[in-house]
Amino acid sequence: MYKLGVRDHVMIAHSFRGELFGPAQRLHGATYVVDAVFRGERLDPHGVLLDIGRASEALRAALADLAYRNLDELPELAGRNTTTEFLAKLIFDRLAAKLKRGELGAGSDGVQGVEVVLRESHVAFASYDGAI
Repeated sequence: MYKLGVRDHVMIAHSFRGELFGPAQRLHGATYVVDAVFRGERLDPHGVLLDIGRASEALRAALADLAYRNLDELPELAGRNTTTEFLAKLIFDRLAAKLKRGELGAGSDGVQGVEVVLRESHVAFASYDGAI
């Protein structure tokens, strides 16, 4: 299985609902290092799984409307606990949609899956890994 990864980051603010979250129920910030790892069993005729530049652009675009925002104020996230796990799936869905629409260019049809990893710190992360 071939894998190609790209990395970016995003700074957000949010709060959580529920006693499970203790002090995180209050508004707080987070800076995530975000990795997107694309995988597939075959390379295109040029010897790549997909173009690394397009993969980077796709990840940047998937994060753009979250950056420097209070996620509690975004209508599409209203009433949701925007946990690290939830955000990993949201970003995965955005990347998967771009792949399905062919936005990552010729040859990217060989991508069979993507894993999105959000690192909250050097000791904590969450991810979502799914098929395309």
